Amino acid sequence: MPFAVYVLGLAVFAQGTSEFMLSGLLSGIAADLGVSLSAAGLLTSAFAVGMVVGAPVMALAGRTWPRRRALLLFLAVFVAVHAVGALTPSYGVLLATRFVGALANAGFWAVALSTAVAMVPDRLKGRAAAVVVGGVTVACVVGVPAGAVLGERWGWRSAFWAVAIVSLPAFLAVLRSIPGGRGGTDAGAASVSVRDELRVLTGPRLRPVLFTMALVQGATFCTFSYLEPLLTRESGLGAGWVPVALALFGAGAFAGVTVAGRYADAHPVAVVATGMSALTIGWAALALTAGSPVLALALVPLLGLLAFGTGTALITRVLSLAPGAPTLAGASSTTAFNLGATVGPWAGGLALGAGFGYRAPAGVSALLMVAAVLVAAITAKSRRPRAGERRLSGTRL
Repeated sequence: MPFAVYVLGLAVFAQGTSEFMLSGLLSGIAADLGVSLSAAGLLTSAFAVGMVVGAPVMALAGRTWPRRRALLLFLAVFVAVHAVGALTPSYGVLLATRFVGALANAGFWAVALSTAVAMVPDRLKGRAAAVVVGGVTVACVVGVPAGAVLGERWGWRSAFWAVAIVSLPAFLAVLRSIPGGRGGTDAGAASVSVRDELRVLTGPRLRPVLFTMALVQGATFCTFSYLEPLLTRESGLGAGWVPVALALFGAGAFAGVTVAGRYADAHPVAVVATGMSALTIGWAALALTAGSPVLALALVPLLGLLAFGTGTALITRVLSLAPGAPTLAGASSTTAFNLGATVGPWAGGLALGAGFGYRAPAGVSALLMVAAVLVAAITAKSRRPRAGERRLSGTRL
């Protein structure tokens, strides 16, 4: 595996830390800036919206740039807005920096995915995508808890400075190790028209895969966002167990990304089908057994493994099905991923607000997975040739 692929994973680690670290900083931000907790929560929403919007927009904006230039520009903007966010006394400015930072993050994600798979042979494309996505899982294990510790000891601004500082080695490494091909993918990316790329992405082969990916990620973040009240108020665990559970989920996610990276290229459909079926059962099991702390803690890393392993396999599937969209394939994966990360917590919040209890998000996750399985099954059935078509396809002319 080229060293440059691991460099991209390092940069994604810093950006993933920024995306998820606010969960442990909102109270400090609200008190420091004099806003309500719900207003502070909009900082997370602004980042999610920026990721959804930014992936295709930024990928299109940089499609004719050399890949190294695009990655460096996105990283530079990302570092700059975190420095501004750490310094500003204004809530409005901080909100704007979160949105702009998400645009840069989305652009980097889209280009990084396409760049990583373009630098390796076909047999390693899944593993290359896994290394990039693995940066997010390491962020869940290390970066997010570290950000919470920094925020508790030295204030929320220290966490923003830490993200900016960690991004600097990634900037230098990208500068030295990433080749300068165009469009974030390869030299031929710019020769493919935007219309042709959009035709590929909106075709019947990719639409259901992207929709399935959004549902799978929605299921994941629906429960992950409300894991703390589930464990403390349903499982009866103390607050000190929450960082442990988050770390277990992240460790499982890292293992899932690693496994998917090894097997998704050779057996993409089997990996996705197995992962989705197991996730459906797993989220339902968590909803039913959350009252037992032992069972809940045992399921958390398993669900992290299945969720991120399946998500990685789906990303690999999108990239393999879209060779005719070298710029927008990675962007569409990023958009689907973050659309799920936006809708999932909203759906879980609706269930909580309706009074269904703290297990409700896990139940909603199971329902989202049922929908994902149905979409995949209907798609597979619609593509299956009829008996007459099979006979014709086997007839030699």
